This record gives sequence, C-alpha cells and structure tokens, in this order.
Amino acid sequence: MKKVFEILNISLVFLLLSSCKTIFRQNNILEESKEDIQENINLEKTQIEKRFSCGQDGISKYIDDGWIITKEYSQEKICSWKTFPASKDCDLEKDKGCKITKPDKIGEEKIYILEK
Repeated sequence: MKKVFEILNISLVFLLLSSCKTIFRQNNILEESKEDIQENINLEKTQIEKRFSCGQDGISKYIDDGWIITKEYSQEKICSWKTFPASKDCDLEKDKGCKITKPDKIGEEKIYILEK
C-alpha cells in the first residue's frame, strides 16, 4: 500500500511538471504572435472612402494630406427635390396628403477610395 502512494505521488509530480512546460510553450507562442501582429499592423495601409456630390469637391484637402486615390467612380444622384400640389384645390400647408414631390436637380456623386 505504501508503494502505491509513492507511485501516485511521483506520477502527480510528473504530471505537474509536464503541464508547466506546456504553459511556458503557450506563453512563448503568444508573445511571438503578438510581435507578428504588431509588424503586420505597421505594414498595413489605411483605406477610407469619401463621397462628394452635387458639385462639392473636397478631395484636394485629402491629397494635400498625403492620401493617394486608388479607385474613383461616379453615379447619378438627386441634388434637390421639388414639391407641388397634386390639384388646383390642394393647400400644401393644410393637406399634406395632396403634395407631390419629384426630383428637381440631378447631379453626379463622385466616390473616391483613398489609401495612405
């Protein structure tokens, strides 16, 4: 019986020592991966999207700050809306249900993908 307890004690010590090695290995792996992540963050470029519509142009501010245009495209956009009564008897202030809204001016929206 005494030998069984000695064997259990020895096996418990070996178990504890072997688990400590894996903890140390995991810590080393985590520290190495943190360093790799920090290097990747420094190498990655920052990318933003800016939209300017209906004659607005503010892209020169970004170009002066060092941003580079990687992609540019445009699409049609409604700049203003026009409201008029649906009939001659319609009062726009009293009857909101008789009001018709339609596009007044149609312009262009420019979309820039910038990278720094």
